[in-house]
Amino acid sequence: MAAWCSAESTKPVFVGIYGAVLGGFAVSALFFLLSSFSSLSAPTLPLPAAAIAGANLSAPTLAQAETMYNRPIWKPPPRRARMPSPRAFRLTRDMVAARARDGVIVVTFGNYAFLDFILTWVRHLTDLGVDNLLVGAMDTKLLRELYFRGVPVFDMGSRMVTEDAGWGSPTFHKMGREKVLLINALLPFGYELLMCDTDMVWLKNPLPYLARYPDADLLTSSDQVIPTVTDDSLENWREVTGAFNIGIFHWRPTEPAKRLAKDWKDLVISDDKLWDQNAFNDLVRKKFGQPVQGDDLVYSYDGKLKLGVLPASIFCSGHTYFVQGMYKQLHLEPYAVHTTFQYAGTEGKRHRLREAMLFFDQPSYYDSPGGFLSFKPNIPKSLLLDGAHTVESHFELVNYQLKQIRTALAVASLLKRTLVMPPLWCRLDRMWFGHPGILEGTMTRQPFLCPLDHVFEVHVMLKDLPKEEFGQHIDFREYSFLENPSLPKEVKDSLLEVELCDEHSSRCSAIDEIDKHGTFLLPRNSTEEKLLDLLSSYKDVKIIQFSSMVDAFGGFADAAVEKKFRNRVNRYVGLWCCVEFREIGHIYYDMYWDEKPGWKPHPPETREQDHPPWS
Repeated sequence: MAAWCSAESTKPVFVGIYGAVLGGFAVSALFFLLSSFSSLSAPTLPLPAAAIAGANLSAPTLAQAETMYNRPIWKPPPRRARMPSPRAFRLTRDMVAARARDGVIVVTFGNYAFLDFILTWVRHLTDLGVDNLLVGAMDTKLLRELYFRGVPVFDMGSRMVTEDAGWGSPTFHKMGREKVLLINALLPFGYELLMCDTDMVWLKNPLPYLARYPDADLLTSSDQVIPTVTDDSLENWREVTGAFNIGIFHWRPTEPAKRLAKDWKDLVISDDKLWDQNAFNDLVRKKFGQPVQGDDLVYSYDGKLKLGVLPASIFCSGHTYFVQGMYKQLHLEPYAVHTTFQYAGTEGKRHRLREAMLFFDQPSYYDSPGGFLSFKPNIPKSLLLDGAHTVESHFELVNYQLKQIRTALAVASLLKRTLVMPPLWCRLDRMWFGHPGILEGTMTRQPFLCPLDHVFEVHVMLKDLPKEEFGQHIDFREYSFLENPSLPKEVKDSLLEVELCDEHSSRCSAIDEIDKHGTFLLPRNSTEEKLLDLLSSYKDVKIIQFSSMVDAFGGFADAAVEKKFRNRVNRYVGLWCCVEFREIGHIYYDMYWDEKPGWKPHPPETREQDHPPWS
């Protein structure tokens, strides 16, 4: 397929020159070879009920023939259908017209690494009755998958790798430039464009809200963490200090918007290291500050573009949604959440959506072969609520929880079960810079239920670390897993409750039986041998839930096994950031803090000391 247009060209970028370009025959031959087979590489997600019933989705009228452009979403092509020619996936005005509703098109894009994010994004929209959407595929693997799953897709011609693009990497910047080029390709078609990143989800149909501001050339989300309004109106642009975030923004095809898009394109193409969001902010703020009549909008960019800032309380960032819960405190209904302000890359974003039960996983995710292990965390009131919220009290609270999680990971590894992580409580927020504990002016409550990536290296926990050095992989699930409606009833109902007891007590004497309350009694500090012996009879039970993990396990029998386990879980925890007014302000969490007498939560004094405790 043809690549994007050059920086000098102002013609539409999708021109579809196939065959005539050197090497085009080879690409097309490969494409058609692949198209001879149905897409079987990954199972489909469960279809939403509305998609099965067709209740949400606009079907072609009797006067319209059904085509790949207007086919109802989630309706796959006919069985054994061949892949259409590459030309059929070229982005055109006709394609957009077939999918647009009331002059609006909703668009996201990505590569195959984000397939599950894209399917989740589409699923949320179709559940809301929004089907005027298109997905741009940056590689042919994603193109095929979406086509055969019944998702309207076009080819961006990027020929991009199918792996994840880490933040700040050359591939990350390439994806940013592709977004700018895509906006420039779409605006000339004359439709309003709601452009979204794939790492966000829609919780409420945004189109009626956007229609409330018909004079806006551009409505953008932001990284604002301090509320400037307390209702669902646009942010007070005079008080917005956070960067405009281009993960969610709505463009109208006006002349000022088109000029901004072109200047933005020229700017990012001129410097391949320039972050597209920084370039956007620089351009928009060139002339900024003259209010539009009515005061909701502000003239910006060239002094003619009318800009509005979507309220961060309901078009949420990762901070206003997952940390502050701003929409709850203001009694508002959120429209969207964008997984920003997190610390574990793509894996951390996926986990945050799972914690909020907003991610759609494959059925196999909810039925691990070895079953699940969960426990009820024990946290004294004094650790949560007493005293000032300081670095010391924060670490005292988190460390108390780490010790229980460490035990749970050990038990899960022995039983070869997937650990359901407990809710994690924090007293202090985490940032990339020094701060007084929580950001002043925000609505963060203390203590608060903090995302797992505030403390744990989620991306490390998911890695396939070498068994020779780190022992058996320990799978895990989010704390809300057992409450997720997608969890099958047969899994939820297959439950064994385990209660710890004192080994020499009369109640604990019949340890091979379940008591009259249906609870299995397990002696505290059970050895590895005893733990395996007592629970081996229940290997077919899907969920084993401990009443507590305090003193639940007496230790590994094999020193070599324990060493590997320590190597693994030591790397599971990250750092807290940051103490104010320090050159080095972060403090590393330590999974084995309790084995180091006098351990204190202090930042490293020197660069030589600045390393995780295990290194």
